[in-house]
Amino acid sequence: MKKSLFLYLFIIALLMNIYTYKYFTAKEAGELKPLTESNKKLKDSITNLSNKLYDADYFSLEYNDRAQNYLNQNDLKAFDEKVKQALLTFNDDVEGNKYTDQVKMGEQKFIINKIKLLNHRWIIADYSNGKLWGEAILKYFVNDDQTISFEVVSTYLYPEELN
Repeated sequence: MKKSLFLYLFIIALLMNIYTYKYFTAKEAGELKPLTESNKKLKDSITNLSNKLYDADYFSLEYNDRAQNYLNQNDLKAFDEKVKQALLTFNDDVEGNKYTDQVKMGEQKFIINKIKLLNHRWIIADYSNGKLWGEAILKYFVNDDQTISFEVVSTYLYPEELN
């Protein structure tokens, strides 16, 4: 009688362990599944954003090896800043920045707000007078004395929005 009692207790304990093991492994799998799906979505989002960033920076001096070799600059960030500052100094003119190719309208002059060097020769710039906005494509040249000169290729002034 005592042997059979221990046998029954052993079988019951074994069954409880099996059911407990199955319960917790199923629970863990159920908890991991949403996390795995979430991780996959996040990885896909990161991949998509990386691809978009690569596409956006495709036309950028920073990622254009041929343009960098042409310029033969050791410190690309310093060169980039030098070109931007050279262009922004024209914002101080009382008539506005002449490389916007726009004449002063009223009291507001056109100044360049944002600049991006596309390669060793071209710049795209955003300009405004506070009311009207436009964009310009400029050529830039590094002169023999290491100064920077600019030339307007094309500009576009967006029409005034009607309220």
